[in-house]
Amino acid sequence: MRRLVLLSGRGAVEAQACEKALTESGADTTILRASWFAQNFSEGMLLDATRSGTIIMPARDVGEPFVDVEDIADVATAALTQDGHHGRIYELTGPRALTFEQVAAEITSATGQLVRFVPVPGDAFHAGMLEAGVPADEAEIVSFLFREVLDGRNAEPQDGVRRALGRAPRDFGEYARTTAATGVWS
Repeated sequence: MRRLVLLSGRGAVEAQACEKALTESGADTTILRASWFAQNFSEGMLLDATRSGTIIMPARDVGEPFVDVEDIADVATAALTQDGHHGRIYELTGPRALTFEQVAAEITSATGQLVRFVPVPGDAFHAGMLEAGVPADEAEIVSFLFREVLDGRNAEPQDGVRRALGRAPRDFGEYARTTAATGVWS
């Protein structure tokens, strides 16, 4: 293989070891540091909570520029199939930072069904995951993400999608409207 692309964590110091190994491989490399995926609300760990109308999480009142995974896929495709991306690090985010309360409002607006965000302390959230049968190692990873990655250091939107593709990233509101139309939250 001549070209390699790594999907890495934005603001995750632990991910930098993987990034280093990749860049030292001798291949043409591109690193994609992505913020939280918008699709976590429709395909991932937050789908059931979103459907229930209550997203209970230990998120602080800081913004996160949620990225649409379709933007990530477009950047990865470009990096693998087009010249000009070798050695680049793209910080992939949406165009604006939203708190989880604002995300719930966007989904409410898109669906016409009330979705609320309820913050809880991190230790209570962790204990709740364990009580619900989530494996301990998975619960620890999720708790780590909330504790470390959502601490405000990644709140500023970045221009990685624009630099890689020459266009703006998809906004969370657009994602919410498109996703609501599929009926996944009904």
